Amino acid sequence: MAGEDLIAQFQTLGMSEQKAKETLKNANVTKNLQLALAQAAGASLADGTGMLIYHMASKLKPQQAEQLPLLVRYIIERKLDNTQRVDAALEYVLKCGQKLKANIDVKELEQECGVGVVVTPEEIERIVQSKIKSSYKEALLEQRYHFNSFKILQDVRSELKWADAKSVKAAIDVEIFDLLGPKTEVDLKPPVKQNEKPKAAKAKPEANQTAQAVEAASDGANTIAELMKTKVHFHAPGENFKTDGYVVTEHTERLLKEHLQKTGGRVHTRFPPEPNGILHIGHAKAININFGYAAAHDGICYLRYDDTNPEKEEEKFFVGIRDMVEWLGYKPVKITYSSDNFQQLYEWAVVLIRNGLAYVCHQKAEELKGFTPKPSPWRERPIEESLQLFEDMKRGKIDEGLATLRLKVTLEEGKVDPVAYRIKFIAHHRTGGKWCIYPTYDYTHCLCDSIEQITHSLCTKEFQSRRSSYYWLCNALEIYCPVQWEYGRLNMNYALVSKRKIGKLIAEKIVYDWDDPRLFTLTALRRRGFPAEAINNFCAQMGVTGAQIAVDPAMLEASVRDVLNVTAPRRLVVLEPLKVTLKNFPHAAPVQLEVPNFPQNPEKGSHKITLDKVIYIERGDFKVEPEKGYRRLSPQQSVGLRHAGLVISVEEVVKHPATGEVVELICSSQSAEQAEKPKAFVQWVSQPIPLEVRLYEQLFKHKNPEDTNEVPGGFLTDICEHTISVLQAFADQALAQVKVYDKFQFERIGFFSVDPDTSNNRIVFNRTVGLKEDAGKK
Repeated sequence: MAGEDLIAQFQTLGMSEQKAKETLKNANVTKNLQLALAQAAGASLADGTGMLIYHMASKLKPQQAEQLPLLVRYIIERKLDNTQRVDAALEYVLKCGQKLKANIDVKELEQECGVGVVVTPEEIERIVQSKIKSSYKEALLEQRYHFNSFKILQDVRSELKWADAKSVKAAIDVEIFDLLGPKTEVDLKPPVKQNEKPKAAKAKPEANQTAQAVEAASDGANTIAELMKTKVHFHAPGENFKTDGYVVTEHTERLLKEHLQKTGGRVHTRFPPEPNGILHIGHAKAININFGYAAAHDGICYLRYDDTNPEKEEEKFFVGIRDMVEWLGYKPVKITYSSDNFQQLYEWAVVLIRNGLAYVCHQKAEELKGFTPKPSPWRERPIEESLQLFEDMKRGKIDEGLATLRLKVTLEEGKVDPVAYRIKFIAHHRTGGKWCIYPTYDYTHCLCDSIEQITHSLCTKEFQSRRSSYYWLCNALEIYCPVQWEYGRLNMNYALVSKRKIGKLIAEKIVYDWDDPRLFTLTALRRRGFPAEAINNFCAQMGVTGAQIAVDPAMLEASVRDVLNVTAPRRLVVLEPLKVTLKNFPHAAPVQLEVPNFPQNPEKGSHKITLDKVIYIERGDFKVEPEKGYRRLSPQQSVGLRHAGLVISVEEVVKHPATGEVVELICSSQSAEQAEKPKAFVQWVSQPIPLEVRLYEQLFKHKNPEDTNEVPGGFLTDICEHTISVLQAFADQALAQVKVYDKFQFERIGFFSVDPDTSNNRIVFNRTVGLKEDAGKK
């Protein structure tokens, strides 16, 4: 039917033209409405009936579609005469769908929906009066018309389930008017908001940030707990059958009951990484969603290594994955391995072959690539033949690449018969040489989820195409089937997260290793000094949407600043020291000064610094010939020394005789109380200790270094020059006893973290991020 005809048809239900056009954009609702209109053909629709049909069609799930004719008939006959009854009918049909009932129990349906139940105006009035008198009168008299009467409506509807909402609202309005009388001028003014918490400031998106990222950020939350409790709405444990696309079989009801008995109704999730590389910022989102959702609902989460490809798996990756999960603040209830289930997975494969749902195929790997490979000529081979060949594969009688076990199923994306097992003559890190056939992701993942009684199989959007094989496999084996939920993956602009390509950067000596602070692996972010809390908060702000998210590093850095601003103690450091001698030093000997760790919060402790006759300031804080508007030290301009109570003025500039470089300033000092207030205060150190300070810049020039349209020569040609600088800095003695990963704000410079290269005689700091005011300049 043409779009114009459908719009006209939809308008017969009572829709406006605009709403009809918007509805047409939703394929599922349009399909349901067309079927409903066909059922209602020739019937006379009472006022409001058409919009009830629309309401039903917009909420109908595939599992309920078989009962659409019955629902339409009940709406036309006014048995379902409001949205409450329609919703109750949909809920009942969904519940029946779990049991695969051939016929709906009409009496039970009508009872569930309150068909024929009449709530009189007198009954509504009586209950409204009773509720106001017993529970709301004092609040109404105090707040008058600013009181939220929706609370009363909910209370009345809890007792009169099938009362018409409009009638209840009208009765409430009458009773309130009788109690309070006409509105006064005060009633007409907006209410004064008391104790309203200010909204947390969100990171301002960069101009070149994708629209999807902005949308996701605005829909997110400030913490993972807030996100998972208030923004994310998945199905309740055991209500798998209510989710869109879930396949119901004759075993579903029994299996779900058994599942609930095993889990106690608790949420079960898992984080299932492949142990073949280091985790990156995208994995941080997956960790937070899986562990965070379980924690928010008093559930449990497993760390499950998907260790089915022994040729790429190394012990350091197993250890590294666990370290990063725990660094982000999560403790798995148990660590499991897909390889724990190799025997069960093999036995299930034999069951599939016996049931004619899997077969041994001899097509080569290159023949199976793409979405339109040639159909397998062995698809219909005899079951006994496939059983024998699969046994031969298991016993090592067939060479690698000469046979696979394939499933007889077509995926959502159209791919036919995915591979379930392949031959690999490689010892496994846990099972040794016991197996030479290894299951694939498509085969393993859903079955391990079933074994572990996972309630919510949470994965990124690219796995949506595997959902059909996920449900098919569990149902084919008549085992518990979890629900797969997909969300958009998190990508970072100006970065690489591909393990293979990061390996190339390491091999080409562009970066040092997986934890090089210029990368966006989690080990690199930890080494650079990003707090785990900041990464978790950043993931929360991105939200859980279906949109793929690509953001600039500036958004992550903003989250880092938010955390470090309140957790990183302040210290005085000069990155490029310039010697200053105070010729009229006001003390007979060096003095100790007490300096707060957080100047805005002195109650958070302090540390001592030394003030002596010789100090060092930042070389950039002095100019012989300053430009207009310059606010720091020059021969004509004084500056104050942070925390010292002194203002210094240049008396003499000492230069290197050969190069002319300024090597020392001879200055006079004056008490800050007596001197004219300076235009600026600068950081300084005295009796300093040396530091090695590493400054990092963006690694890639383009937003998408892997995009050949942006970077025709490939990502290796897109490397920025001078992405790391190493400075020999001076710091106060207060930094002499630091530990690896300690974090500080170097006043007026930025946030820094102690690098693991630090030793007893060498202290190394990495710049984590600059100060907020420097972010735009960077």
